Amino acid sequence: MLYRKMPKNGDELSILGFGCMRLPMVDGKIDEARAIAQIRGAIDNGVNYVDTAWPYLGGQSEPLLGKALRDGYRERVKVATKLPTWLVSSREDMDRYLNAQLERLGTDHIDYYLVHALDGTSWDGIEPLGIREFLDQAKTDGRIVNAGFSFHGLPEDFNRIVDAYPWVFCQIQYNFLDQKLQAGTQGLKYAASKDIGVIIMEPLRGGNLGLPTPPPAVAEIWDEAKTRRSPVEWALRWVWNHPEVTVVLSGMNEEAHVEQNLAIAGQAQVASLTGEELALVERVRVKYQELMQVGCTGCAYCMPCPMGVQIPKCFDFFNKMHMFGNVEEAKYLYIAFAGGVTSNAEPGFASQCVACGACVEKCPQDIAIPEVLERVATEMEGPDFQTRVDAIRNHFKTKLK
Repeated sequence: MLYRKMPKNGDELSILGFGCMRLPMVDGKIDEARAIAQIRGAIDNGVNYVDTAWPYLGGQSEPLLGKALRDGYRERVKVATKLPTWLVSSREDMDRYLNAQLERLGTDHIDYYLVHALDGTSWDGIEPLGIREFLDQAKTDGRIVNAGFSFHGLPEDFNRIVDAYPWVFCQIQYNFLDQKLQAGTQGLKYAASKDIGVIIMEPLRGGNLGLPTPPPAVAEIWDEAKTRRSPVEWALRWVWNHPEVTVVLSGMNEEAHVEQNLAIAGQAQVASLTGEELALVERVRVKYQELMQVGCTGCAYCMPCPMGVQIPKCFDFFNKMHMFGNVEEAKYLYIAFAGGVTSNAEPGFASQCVACGACVEKCPQDIAIPEVLERVATEMEGPDFQTRVDAIRNHFKTKLK
């Protein structure tokens, strides 16, 4: 296992972190024996950073991780979990959720505590409730050690959130496809310039970049490499190639995934890919972009929409569905993020478009936005849409009892 240093505190963290959002399941419940064995096996092989959150797996993830970290394993890892911002309506709520999480995890402190799923809207909502004071107090009384945030917003909001508090770390989505999405490469470098450690989520885009059998046009490019690697290894090594990256989270739920990722994490040094190899990855990125249905770069010049449509998010998940073929996952993410579930924002679904045309003249890519939004609504919503929206909202509304 290779390790990298968290800039502000000197912690030596494994470059591979265990993400507890996609644990093995049986009949809608976590397969506890397998999940615990996988987590402990990763720790035994050098992983010392484990990540969970209040809503993961319908609220089952934190308690399961607490069980996995018994018998001496807690002392061997740094635990990360997250404040569910969309459930917080007061300063008191922040303490209530943190205290409940400490109980769920069976610990007296959280090593790395994140304000979860921030974008511009959710930050502007939680900031006046006293989030800074809460983090300061929780650090002072020892319930948390390091404060950070996870980000799911637009690029222009990332820097102002970075500058809003003395964060130790942040968590962003980053992979070779998402260099301009959300925080992107620009955000990665900005955070690093402030000595903020960067934890990477979705290095495989929900596993899609690591599919054993990628689209044929992509497979042909990978096959040209002088050094043969699996799609998983190419994707992970590309992220680890960046010196600004501290930890890469992987949601491992198969024993083979754990073994494979551990092997890669023992070799992926900074700047270890050659120029020729980086050019190959770039060709794969371009090929995936050609498979996209919408040439949206996520610049958000089209925003705000008068009807509240989250245009870039709608296009992102529509593209994901067509590039990778994972229809159900794309529809789930579409509801969770375009629907405002994680930010307490108003829904911004494609079907809300009234074709006013206000967005069209602003788009630097000349996308016929209303026409494409109509396609998104047709393919991603459908007659049972509200039922699915209600179910996913309930999933994220796992409140304290």
